[in-house]
Amino acid sequence: MSNPEDAFQELVRIFSSRDNQVLEIEIIPPSLGAAFLQDGCSLGITKKTLVQGFTVARLLFFDRLMPMSEDDIQTTFSANAQSRNTDSAITELMLLFDCEHLTACNWRKRRLLAAMAHHPSIPNQTSATTELLEAELTLMSSYQCSPLHRHTKSPTLWHHRLWVVVHLLQRRHWSPEDLLKLQRTELEVVLRAGELHPKNYYAFSYMRQLDVLLAATVGKTTGQPKWEAYSAQSVVERVVDWCLANPRDISGWSFSLYLLSKAPDQHRPEAVGKVVKFALNVGWEGESLWTFIDQASRQFGLESVIEDIMLSHCDHEIRSHGSQKAQDSQRTRSWQTWLARARVCWVIDGQRQDI
Repeated sequence: MSNPEDAFQELVRIFSSRDNQVLEIEIIPPSLGAAFLQDGCSLGITKKTLVQGFTVARLLFFDRLMPMSEDDIQTTFSANAQSRNTDSAITELMLLFDCEHLTACNWRKRRLLAAMAHHPSIPNQTSATTELLEAELTLMSSYQCSPLHRHTKSPTLWHHRLWVVVHLLQRRHWSPEDLLKLQRTELEVVLRAGELHPKNYYAFSYMRQLDVLLAATVGKTTGQPKWEAYSAQSVVERVVDWCLANPRDISGWSFSLYLLSKAPDQHRPEAVGKVVKFALNVGWEGESLWTFIDQASRQFGLESVIEDIMLSHCDHEIRSHGSQKAQDSQRTRSWQTWLARARVCWVIDGQRQDI
């Protein structure tokens, strides 16, 4: 496909027909012999074809969309579906090529704000506006859950996603159960982005901001003071399991500490103990995991819990050694101290297996 106009039209068709589904988009090598490969919601596109489509979309954006006033944007919602979808797809294509294109992202905000102002005069206004906002979330998920070079860690896209959620929460009443479902859905997006781009600071920062936002929403609507603790409790196991599958990811471990600080006290020993047992069983020496153990012991007073797990993992030969070491290093304890004690356990275990 050597014609930029053809590349643009094909991309518009794909984005316009996704029907609010999340696409998985990947840049494919030209050696495959096809400009596009599509199987259901999975889309492959060559870099050359994407550049061709972007050049056309950028020209249309600055010639047609940027000069629009707020009234002009509102009138597009009364236009036919094809024209409306093309206008939206122009900026969708631009953000696919350049996820930090702030002008295109801001135009999408203008479009959504115009829709919110336009829909009150239309029957069934709340559902219509909600559908637009939910469609925007699925578009962001298409970018942030796809194996693209920069989109999973784009501050522009994560900020835009939070903006959309803020307005979505304002458009209708949310029960605590609905908010928990939203939280879990957003968490899965964040964890997927974390897998695609390790140590994804922007993704986990978004999740912290969302947690504060949801807690404030519950406080306004239901006045439940313990919702924050309950919500943290409901997802902490999922996050810890994700961290154990990605033990080098310091951003994930930091978010786990954040959740544990919100969770009820009685759930902390189990979560931290699970991490300690994993590290001892597999012989993990990575700094991120042991930093989590050290910080959890300090923040939540779990030193004795961790020590008991370590001592139970080893035989009686190192119990006195471990106890003395704990006393000697109480003031200077760090993640390296915990790791050193774990290494003693591994040495003893190795000697026992050799016998």
